[in-house]
Amino acid sequence: MHEPASRVGLGFDVHPWASVDRPLLLGGLHFEGERGLEGHSDGDVVCHALADAMLGAAALGDVGQHFPESDPGLEGIEGSTILTRTLALLRAEGVMFRSCDVTVMCERPVIAPRRDEMRGRLATVLGAPIGSVSVKATRPEGLGLAGDGVGCMAVVLIS
Repeated sequence: MHEPASRVGLGFDVHPWASVDRPLLLGGLHFEGERGLEGHSDGDVVCHALADAMLGAAALGDVGQHFPESDPGLEGIEGSTILTRTLALLRAEGVMFRSCDVTVMCERPVIAPRRDEMRGRLATVLGAPIGSVSVKATRPEGLGLAGDGVGCMAVVLIS
């Protein structure tokens, strides 16, 4: 029996803190009391990085190509909706999501207390077992993104 080919994709997204009052969404979770991120969409860097990694692994372009800022109909679109639509694009090509590993880069909010909740939310959106979703976080320790916003790197495995 021939195993389906596996492919890996890498995604990255970063958004600065919003200049207007808006909610902070990361990995489909609302972080109460935190300032949100700028963006044409909801600014959810976790979902955006994952979608970009999935599209890259499948050689289907990138998030900006499929969800352009120039489309007024996509203003405020939720990251989880972007993930759902990205999954549909992959499935239409006969590609299946297998696993992911994301690293959130920020000084705040603290991700660790909500890590398992975020894993569960992402697993639900991706239609995958929670064991196939890894979430980690790191603080920039005063370098780069320190105080300026939130970033995320994501790696996915598809077949």
